[in-house]
Amino acid sequence: MAQIKQFLLNGEKYYINKSINISDLLDYFDYNNALSILEYNKSICNKINWKDTFIQDQDQIEIVTIVGGG
Repeated sequence: MAQIKQFLLNGEKYYINKSINISDLLDYFDYNNALSILEYNKSICNKINWKDTFIQDQDQIEIVTIVGGG
C-alpha cells in the first residue's frame, strides 16, 4: 500500500498516495509552465529540474504565475 504524503501548495494542504513530479503537478493544476516560477521548500526550483523533482511528505510549494497587462 502506498504511503500518503501531505504537501502544501500555495498555502493549501493536499494529499497524494502516488509518486508525482513537479511538472506533472503543474499540469494537473493547469499552470502554464512557460509563465510559472516555482519555490520548492523555500528555494527556487529551476525548470530543468521539474521532471526529476518528486513530491515528498511535508513539502512546501509556492507557484507564481507571470501575467502581462497594459
